[in-house]
Amino acid sequence: MAEVPILGLLFAAWPVALKPVMTEVPTKHLNPFRTAPNLLTLLRICLMPFLVAAILQDRFGLGFALFVAAGLTDALDGVLARVLEQRTMLGEYLDPVADKLLLSTLFVVLMQKGLIPATVTVLVLGRDVGILVVAALLYAAVGRREFFPSIFGKANTVAQVTAVAVVLLHQLIAVHWVAILRLVALDATVGLTVASGLHYAWIASHRVSAGNGHSTK
Repeated sequence: MAEVPILGLLFAAWPVALKPVMTEVPTKHLNPFRTAPNLLTLLRICLMPFLVAAILQDRFGLGFALFVAAGLTDALDGVLARVLEQRTMLGEYLDPVADKLLLSTLFVVLMQKGLIPATVTVLVLGRDVGILVVAALLYAAVGRREFFPSIFGKANTVAQVTAVAVVLLHQLIAVHWVAILRLVALDATVGLTVASGLHYAWIASHRVSAGNGHSTK
């Protein structure tokens, strides 16, 4: 049996690991690069270098404003996709990839600035790489392309977004309640990162066992 290239598996699994489960059939006969939801997602990606530059230059007010703007585009693209019936396959893949790139980049940048502990960033990135590897193994072992987002994964994303927002806000408003909220958000991120990672590992082992069971029948 020919060996499957590891990098090939990872690239094949990347959209699988990040892609949400589609609940509706994508709208046909649409140019995916001209739909409002996808344009908003592309705008979010374009905001990333300006957001990173603002943080590196200690312009935290601008950085916070750009992060809020990016969050608004994330909220609006899903709403517009449903309201305008502009769901596309590109959007289903591009939106979670844009979110993950933005959050992962910000955790690294904020760690470099000493605003987020290295432990938190390592856990966040390690979980993402782990999910990517697990998705690749699932694809290789049992040919499963579905990777349903769990409640822990969704909660972890909320915790990460909150942590980044509060860390930036703390550089603007150094009051007690913001400092407490920052600690709570970072602790929640750590806890949910571990919980969601373990949950995805349990799902993967269950699916592999189920796949092996079917293959032996």
